[in-house]
Amino acid sequence: MAALRFLLSRSSLSSSSVALLSRGKNSFLGRGIWKYSTAAAIEEPIKPPVSVDHTQLLINGKFVDAASGKTFPTLDPRTGEVIAHVAEGDAEDVNRAVSAARKAFDEGPWPRLTAYERSRIMFRFADLVEKHNDEIAALETWDNGKPYEQSAKIEVPMFARLFRYYAGWADKIHGLTVPADGPYHVQTLHEPIGVAGQIIPWNFPLLMYAWKVGPALACGNTVVLKTAEQTPLSALYVSKLFHEAGLPAGVLNVVSGYGPTAGSALASHMDVDKVAFTGSTETGKIVLELAAKSNLKVVTLELGGKSPFIVCEDADVDKAVELAHFALFFNQGQCCCAGSRTFVHERVYDEFVEKAKARAVQRVVGDPFKNGIEQGPQVDSDQFEKILKYIRAGVDCGATLETGGERLGTKGYYIKPTVFSNVKDDMLIAKEEIFGPVQTILKYKDLDDVIRRANASQYGLAAGVFTQNIDTANTLTRALRVGTVWVNCFDTFDAAIPFGGYKMSGQGREKGVYSLKNYLQVKAVVTPLTNPAWL
Repeated sequence: MAALRFLLSRSSLSSSSVALLSRGKNSFLGRGIWKYSTAAAIEEPIKPPVSVDHTQLLINGKFVDAASGKTFPTLDPRTGEVIAHVAEGDAEDVNRAVSAARKAFDEGPWPRLTAYERSRIMFRFADLVEKHNDEIAALETWDNGKPYEQSAKIEVPMFARLFRYYAGWADKIHGLTVPADGPYHVQTLHEPIGVAGQIIPWNFPLLMYAWKVGPALACGNTVVLKTAEQTPLSALYVSKLFHEAGLPAGVLNVVSGYGPTAGSALASHMDVDKVAFTGSTETGKIVLELAAKSNLKVVTLELGGKSPFIVCEDADVDKAVELAHFALFFNQGQCCCAGSRTFVHERVYDEFVEKAKARAVQRVVGDPFKNGIEQGPQVDSDQFEKILKYIRAGVDCGATLETGGERLGTKGYYIKPTVFSNVKDDMLIAKEEIFGPVQTILKYKDLDDVIRRANASQYGLAAGVFTQNIDTANTLTRALRVGTVWVNCFDTFDAAIPFGGYKMSGQGREKGVYSLKNYLQVKAVVTPLTNPAWL
């Protein structure tokens, strides 16, 4: 059970890494160029324009306390202070939620509604989300630390778009008529899989909610959603809106709590038919094992990454620097597909490093509710400390710390944007998922060199390619063993574009039509034909 403490952690260190990182020195402090203003980090935090009204579990259409009566604090990453105390669900609460979901599926109206009626409820929900855009965005930023402008202008609108996308699919799911060698009528039925257990991370709470809940409900399933203990608030708020839109009781249940209790209970529950998990690779293995040892439930995993961002020798360096900066530092670097291995051709390497350092120095860090802020705090103290340990490891291993490398201010979980050059493939900062604002820049000689090194990773989630040569782009897109390749762009997340990884970055795909397969069973129905006019 000790290993389950990592459940829902977006990335975790291996035991060997912890041992090495613990030997890190503070010799790097004071190095680099400190041009960041600490004013934004030490000013009195802006009061969020929203109140916290929902802190209980949502089970069978009602907000209820945890069976144990326990609560846990959710913290403001700007200060480390308590925002609210949230009900702490455990195995008993998961049982209650699964029972409600099972009854809603076996006896309730949701799978028996016409697909059009289900879509209408989902469309109404998207309308309500748009109506409450600002409140939802404020909760997301307050609980997570990401810039409010990002939450309000990008993530909440995309959340609504995703639900409209899946609402549109609800009445377009159908089977086939299959010709057979003989006098038989053969058809396939695409049926909802049943009760879906879903475990989402803290880095994109709302979007991961949409990626999982949207296709599950469009296909007629019922859901028990386990939120990350760091960021439970926005899911509770929008789930209330879903019920206002007409969602029947028991169809969507939300349990907040910790991995070793609520998370493991959901993954191992005998009455859950399918589990979807987004989080670290280490925890994904645990989820897969629990699912297999219980009722062999179907599992979808979206796990860690160490994505290469390849800058080719023909690149416009200024544009490449800006895109590589975005690929790594977006969302405080807390992105599974972050371009965290920046491979730069040796011809433009020195110029790229100098400009990447200058761009990082210019990055605006501070209170995420303040206009113009590019980077807020890391999500919590654990993530904050882990990133700083990786930075120490980078220095100790001989990489050049160009800028950053320490906390910003004295309050909250702010880290200065950090850039390393002269990074080697065998360094921890080049191999393991840091999940923070730390850019590692590696030099390569030619395409064969960068393809071999980019693929020499346990991960295969995504990659970026920056080139003006279509032949180079085609060579790289086919050679890279990853689930997504962005060419001259990065982090383009359309509702219709599938997302998922190769190797230890997971199994299955989310978003797009491919995600529907995660929540459907295929049944073959064969009926004899008597004296058929045709076959």
